[in-house]
Amino acid sequence: MEPSSGRLPGLEATRPHMEPRATCSAAAPLVERQFRVLVGVTGSVAALKLPLLVSRLLDIPGLEVAVVTTERAKHFYSPQDVPVTLYSDADEWEMWKCRSDPVLHIDLRRWADLMLVAPLDANTLGKVASGICDNLLTCVIRAWDRSKPLLFCPAMNTAMWEHPVTEQQVGQLKAFGYVEIPCVAKKLVCGDQGVFRPSR
Repeated sequence: MEPSSGRLPGLEATRPHMEPRATCSAAAPLVERQFRVLVGVTGSVAALKLPLLVSRLLDIPGLEVAVVTTERAKHFYSPQDVPVTLYSDADEWEMWKCRSDPVLHIDLRRWADLMLVAPLDANTLGKVASGICDNLLTCVIRAWDRSKPLLFCPAMNTAMWEHPVTEQQVGQLKAFGYVEIPCVAKKLVCGDQGVFRPSR
């Protein structure tokens, strides 16, 4: 579903979350806040799996999920098949009109407890390793609070994976403190036999 307002999923997500305090022994028990996962999806054919990934995450009790998508990733899935809020480049610019307005990539960074970029295509891998932030997803990653986990799942054609620059770029992301989720062997959509797509 597309976002219908500038509010992030959850309660007043643009402000630090404060649990209610009990004022006496008869007060109601505290309500536990859900753990918030922000999924980033990029323009690899593995983005076909986004609806399944989100569905599996929602099966885990206590998780709240939102998605940040690149424009190219939209080619591979249907938004109607993703039952959480999807954010894309247009949302950032529609929300911000003047100086006091929220900045979406900062608010998403504050909202999330963990970020999972799956799949991470070769193009976005190169951007993140180089510090380029020219869309909503790369801006969130550049602004990411590195005290929180960021997991990434590289997904690209085997020939792209085996290019020498890929190893350097993955190493750079690890040096930032991000965690790689290794890929598995399979026959790729293009027909090549390869080892690089996100593992299940």
